Amino acid sequence: MEIAAALKQTPLFEVYGKYGGKVIDFGGWALPVQFSSILDEHEVVRTKAGLFDVSHMGEVLVEGKEAESYINYLCTNDVTKLSINQAQYTAMCYPDGGTVDDLLVYKLDQEKYLLVINASNIEKDYEWMKQHVKGDVTLKNISNEVAQIAIQGPKAEGVLQKLTEIDLSEIGSFKFVQHVNLDGITDVLVSRTGYTGEDGFELYLSASQAEALWEKLLEAGTNDGLKPCGLGARDTLRLEARLALYGQELLPDISPLEAGIGFAVKTNKANDFIGKYALLAEKETGLKRKLVGIEVTGRGIPRHGYKVVSEDGEAIGVVTSGTQSPSLKKSIGLALIAAQHAEVGTPLKVEIRNKLIEAVVVKAPFYKKG
Repeated sequence: MEIAAALKQTPLFEVYGKYGGKVIDFGGWALPVQFSSILDEHEVVRTKAGLFDVSHMGEVLVEGKEAESYINYLCTNDVTKLSINQAQYTAMCYPDGGTVDDLLVYKLDQEKYLLVINASNIEKDYEWMKQHVKGDVTLKNISNEVAQIAIQGPKAEGVLQKLTEIDLSEIGSFKFVQHVNLDGITDVLVSRTGYTGEDGFELYLSASQAEALWEKLLEAGTNDGLKPCGLGARDTLRLEARLALYGQELLPDISPLEAGIGFAVKTNKANDFIGKYALLAEKETGLKRKLVGIEVTGRGIPRHGYKVVSEDGEAIGVVTSGTQSPSLKKSIGLALIAAQHAEVGTPLKVEIRNKLIEAVVVKAPFYKKG
């Protein structure tokens, strides 16, 4: 654990060693890449349930009479469509349409929202939010006070149900319940969301209670095969489900439309938002680049940053994420490429260790639950 000394630590850092966590430097955070093995942890989430420490994520409270209109100006999705206890996936953009971050917006009350942002962007995002405050709005960065634990997989609901009297089956996708008691752990926000392509929950609670909840969950899930999981499996799971990762699929020079999250961009909503006109222009003129799923049919695994070329050798883009898919037993990736080559079935080549290896554009997501 020597690596951790100079790094930021989550409230669960002390439990990693107990379960065999292998800690790495993840964007300045000391986080477990795995506890047993990435393959085992991936499989356990697909078939049973896995437990993730995601307390490195950032949380910002937005309150005030004009909180809704402010968030709607800040974000690409239409927050006016949210009911209390409903969450929404969205993005923040620069005026040129590039991505500041992707995030979740939770409507806690009529004038109170929780924004959940990426760990690597906490300071940047918070400054951006403060710069663009409009009207009667207050912001508070509560990232250090909040822990987040994700329980994901087909048995997640059954395990979590053992700790609470509320009927979890009544919480729909992107819905949540506030102030839940989980076997004496109080005031937990229980959200039916996740980043694995499986059913499951993300649990927000005070940092001081995180360790106790982690242990209670693992104990409750013993007979269901619940295991602690690290960042390695989280990455292979989200990639199979074609979920974007900021810093790879989303960047300041990649728009949400190019990254394939256009469903979270509502250019027709009533009010203006930052980046609206650039995104409208992109829609009207047509995308020059698109994020596509690829499968490497030759020998090799596509990795972030690898060059993608067309059949005739023209450089057309880059791999944003890639892996050997544990579920599909195939080499898969996401690549941002010239739009004219983006049709499913288009043959491509990926430069892997100075060799051009055969690949093809395939339909994504690569995996869907059930």
